[in-house]
Formats: sequence, structure tokens, C-alpha cells
Amino acid sequence: MNSLERVSLALQHKEADRVPIYPLLNSVARKLIGATYDQLALDAEICAEAYIKLTEEYDLDVICTLTDLSIEAADFGAKIIYDKEEAAFPDKDFRYIQSSEDYKKIKPINVETGKRMMEHIKLCKLLMEAKGHETPIVAFAFGPLGVLSMLRGQQELFMDLIMHPEEVKEALAAINKTLMDYADLMMDTGVHAIMYDTLYASQSILSKEMWDEFEGPYVEELANHVHQRGCMVMIHNCGNGIYFDVQIKRMQPEAISFLHVPDDCKDMKECKEKYGHQTTLIGCIDPGIVMTGSVDTVIEQAKRDIDLFANDGGFILATGCEYPSSLDFKKAEAIIEVGKTYGRYNK
Repeated sequence: MNSLERVSLALQHKEADRVPIYPLLNSVARKLIGATYDQLALDAEICAEAYIKLTEEYDLDVICTLTDLSIEAADFGAKIIYDKEEAAFPDKDFRYIQSSEDYKKIKPINVETGKRMMEHIKLCKLLMEAKGHETPIVAFAFGPLGVLSMLRGQQELFMDLIMHPEEVKEALAAINKTLMDYADLMMDTGVHAIMYDTLYASQSILSKEMWDEFEGPYVEELANHVHQRGCMVMIHNCGNGIYFDVQIKRMQPEAISFLHVPDDCKDMKECKEKYGHQTTLIGCIDPGIVMTGSVDTVIEQAKRDIDLFANDGGFILATGCEYPSSLDFKKAEAIIEVGKTYGRYNK
């Protein structure tokens, strides 16, 4: 059974030979080919080489195209800092949106003129050509509110949600038009799914009502469009108290990648009982524990998640957010081994 078949069964809430394994090994892949962070961000061929080698060397079941969260914002005009040792990020001293008056600067852009979005499209194409016949390729994109926060700054944007809501919504509508075109170009490469990062849909950042008002309608529009083209929608959100309910209502995702217990569940057991039949659960080994804990502790986490979520399929073993890129691969290897042995069905 190859990875495409294994993940397909999981998404149908059926048991495969074992649980699929996808421990969000992204930036750490650079170490396999001696690349730097900025090379992953700016050169699709280097990034594809790293992700392909990573997938083949560690026998991973999914390739996600996540590199950093600045791709879309860069093409909208954000000044981005590209560092060799950390993920690309906006320069906080040169925000594209300096005041509420600047929201009117945000207009839909032609994706094909966007250097970073088109490099990401190239990455999707390279990965599909090399591995798409046997491994699911999941294109990663930031949600519209996330893109706007990279242009404005989080704290300033949150104030504007209250003080200047209409200006914010007009900017979000313009961003979303571009994200719709971007989704089309990603899907044109044949990717199996688009995973939207809905960073702010959690108790740790925005109220459920505020997130649903400001991002809900736009991600619903995106999800409907992706589904209409026969592609899958996935969500990534590592916030505390993630809002499964409103996101499922808005987006009907085939899978949700998460770290913490949903806001309306008392524990992960209830999460499986309440949502395990509605969407495939991807997670949720804590990267903080991976970073600081022993290999044995990481193994215990992986076994815990298999015990909680694997029954009847609908589960992919993963870290709840990106695997710490400062580490070596020892703990990733432990997660993979647990998935291949302890994660077998009918064992």
C-alpha cells in the first residue's frame, strides 16, 4: 500500500495497514541538502529537492508545501526579511499598512506577477511531478486574515477589527479575490489538497464570534471554490482552544491539523467522539515536548495519540505544529517508527 492509498483510506474514515505518518517535517528538511532557510523560501527547485529527499529518506505519507507564512504578503507589498537561520518574516519597522487609511491600498493583484506565489506554484508542480502519483501533495496557504496581519501587524490589526471594521473587511475582500486565483493556480498543478492556516480561529487570539465575522465568510468562499473544483480542503491551526465547530460549518474540511483541545471539548477523547466522524484529525504531538523532552517522552506522546484517535481511521499521526527545525531527526525517527509499528491496524 502506498502513501496515497493509505491517506485516502484515512480520509474515508477507514483503517489502512497502519496510520499515515506526517510529522510536519518542513524547514528541517534543509539540513538534508545543506540548504538555508532563505533558499527554501526563494528557490522552488532547492525546496523541492529537500522535501523529496526528506519524504523518500523517512518514508513519509504526506508532503506539505509549508515554508513560511510570508508568501502571499510579500506579493502584496510587505517588506520581508529572508534569513539563513530562521523562517522569512515581515519587517515590523516597515509595515505595508501603517494606518487605517492604508487599507484602501489593498487591491486584488495578478498572481502571475507575484514572485513568491509563483515560486510556490512551481514548488507544487515539481512535487506533483516527482511524487504526486504515490504521495499526497498538500499545498499550504495563509488565510486572508493572516495575510492581512502580515501587512499590518497583529496588534494593530486586532485594534482595527474594533475601530475600523469596514476598512478591514474591504481589504479582506480584495485579498480573498487574489487567494481565489492563487487557489486555481495551485489546483492547476494537480495538488490533492489545499491546507489553509486559520491562525486566529482559536481562544488564544480572537473570540469565536469575531473570527467568524471577519474571516469566516472569506474562508467559506475559498473552501467552496476549492471543493467545486474537486480538490480537498484542509485546515491547520495550532492555537489553544481551536474552533472546530465554526470552521467545519464554514469550510467542511476533509482534515484539520491541530495541537490543542477544541474549545468545546473537555479533552482529546471528547474531540475524537465529537469530531472524529466529521473530519480527519491530523495531530497532535506537542512540538514543545519534542523540543525539550526525551525520545521516550516523544514515543509516549505518539502512542497516546494513536490510542486516542486511530480507531476506525480518520487519523494521521503528526506533530501539532512544525517539527522544531533546530533539532536533528532522532525524535522524528522515533515518531515514524511508532507509527509503523504501534500504529498498525489488526496488529
